[in-house]
Amino acid sequence: MDAKRVVVITGGSSGIGRAVGLRLSGPDTKIYFNHCDPDDSNCEETVELIKAAGGSAWGGRVDVASQSNVQNFFKKIIEESGRMDVLVNNAGITIDGLLVRMKEKDWDRVLNINLKGAFHCIQAVAKVMMKQRAGRIINMASVVGVMGNAGQANYVASKAGLIGLTKTAARELASRGITVNAIAPGFIDTAMTAGLPEKAKEAMLAQIPMGRIGQPEDVAEVVAFLASEKASYITGQVIHVNGGMYM
Repeated sequence: MDAKRVVVITGGSSGIGRAVGLRLSGPDTKIYFNHCDPDDSNCEETVELIKAAGGSAWGGRVDVASQSNVQNFFKKIIEESGRMDVLVNNAGITIDGLLVRMKEKDWDRVLNINLKGAFHCIQAVAKVMMKQRAGRIINMASVVGVMGNAGQANYVASKAGLIGLTKTAARELASRGITVNAIAPGFIDTAMTAGLPEKAKEAMLAQIPMGRIGQPEDVAEVVAFLASEKASYITGQVIHVNGGMYM
């Protein structure tokens, strides 16, 4: 079995997930991540970037909305590494639309990936971490999960639900030395936000007191702290990374 620290990142092929992988990588850490991109190009690029940074990584396609997919993914990791140290639930999608026009399938798909997917992954790692009596679980929420946002009822509900899931998991797992926290990024420069119309970007930027869009690395630094021993007495919290957009 590999004695390296094992880090798992869902949605790790680009954006915040990639930044987290690069930040947590090192000679004593093995990064596992999954994705649901149309092809494997971003995945392969992320693996190479982590290797170039002196780390080791494996990436593959996994639908976190599927419990069997998730179980097989983590079974592979446990068989290879024998342990589970850090889980970062970062996988998420948006299918925006006004509440009164939203299709049920669009509601279901977003909730299934963003919220049920995190539930599947937490459930898959919890028993291993409980046996170890140690572990870090970090869930990627969103500023809109606490503020609300017109046109994103499904996404907002999924992120608000993720905050509730974080607090409950934190209470259930604390006695075994496992911390569970959430990070709520604001307007971050990723592929998800790049597709927004310019007027929407300008309106969002006007709400940020610091006057700039955040970078994936801004979020990755907070993940690194929560994943470290320095954060061993922090659990059940939501850390906001939004330049003052929500106070």
